[in-house]
Amino acid sequence: MQLPDAVEALSALAHGHRLAVFRLLVRAGAEGVPAGEIAREVGVLPNTLSTHLNILGHAGLIQSRREGRSVIYSADFEGMRNLLEFLVSDCCGGRPEICAPLAQMAEATQCCPSR
Repeated sequence: MQLPDAVEALSALAHGHRLAVFRLLVRAGAEGVPAGEIAREVGVLPNTLSTHLNILGHAGLIQSRREGRSVIYSADFEGMRNLLEFLVSDCCGGRPEICAPLAQMAEATQCCPSR
């Protein structure tokens, strides 16, 4: 990921409703969530949600698919990994103890079990 892409992704997440939407979609996993349910969960009007979803999609953080008449949104986990990798790629400056807690946290969470 290049700096302009990281800035766009971070800017997209720098809004309370968009961050709430992204976190909801991350929790939902690959199944995703229909737009109407996202609006109810986050507490925004559908037209406002549409704007937020477009911003997150343009930033490469979410994706959508059509199922019948519904549009299902899900987190773009590749985009999320790219952003996280960008954020920690220069971590530590040769001092691994600085970033060790991040690795331990990732291993300890139920969503990211070590293999």
